[in-house]
Amino acid sequence: MNRKVLITPRSFGKSSSEPLDRLKDQGYEIVMNPYGRIMSKSEMIPLMHDIDGIILGVDPLDKEVLQHAPNLKVISKYGVGTDNIDLDYARERGIPVTVTAGANKEAVADYAMALMLGVARRVPMIDKACKKSNWGKTTTIDMWGKTLGLIGLGHIGKGVAIRANGFHMKVLAYDAIKDEAYAKQHQIQYVSLETLIRESDFISMHLPLNENTRHIISYPQFEMMKKTAVLVNTARGGLIDEEALVHALQENKIWGAGIDVFEQEPPSHKSFFELDNIIIGSHCAASTYEAIHEMGMMATANLIHYL
Repeated sequence: MNRKVLITPRSFGKSSSEPLDRLKDQGYEIVMNPYGRIMSKSEMIPLMHDIDGIILGVDPLDKEVLQHAPNLKVISKYGVGTDNIDLDYARERGIPVTVTAGANKEAVADYAMALMLGVARRVPMIDKACKKSNWGKTTTIDMWGKTLGLIGLGHIGKGVAIRANGFHMKVLAYDAIKDEAYAKQHQIQYVSLETLIRESDFISMHLPLNENTRHIISYPQFEMMKKTAVLVNTARGGLIDEEALVHALQENKIWGAGIDVFEQEPPSHKSFFELDNIIIGSHCAASTYEAIHEMGMMATANLIHYL
């Protein structure tokens, strides 16, 4: 009997048919996400009952969903964030969970830099004005020579740090796990979270979401930030308290924000669509042809390995 595999990420196999071809070569029966968007739990459950493996995007895979998958033998995450998976229950069931570590690091690091520049220079606002024949000058802020604070110095944080060197930036980092050798090699200074928030001109989030990191940036942290600070999040929705962020932007407590990830996507707070001092993204930092291909190939290899 053929093994059955569910694939939920919308971009899987879009840049190249090679990941799908590899699965077909194994003789697997493939079920693609039929909705063309992130699925809800009620949409996931009917697809789970006879699958042997899943290549998972950001769709919900909690205990309630997993209980409807008695044959599931592997969860292959298309990406690195596992906060949408009940890892404890998977472990209890003996279901391995794999990730595509490093596959999208360059794409996300690029996008984090793009958001910093876009917010600092008010690029979308100027573009919008020019398209209405408003050729007035908008005064903005520099990125060159400023201080960058990286909250999380993993693969992607390190990629941002290397790019920041080209902007002659001083780089600060906060992380529970320290890579002292790397920091020394690249002139990165580890500091406390409070010091980073107070001293940084640009702050970029690169942490996983868990009980210790949820709302790590909230009202008190915004009060500590410089009035000209730029905050960027390409990691996980939930790291930033969205009510506190909206308040900070509305009250001009910071210069602006670039947010690619939200607790609910699209975000429920309508102010995000109305403010001029924020650039929002559709969780697309990793969406380059190169990263999509690499994630697809790695997720496929992980799934085949365990099946």
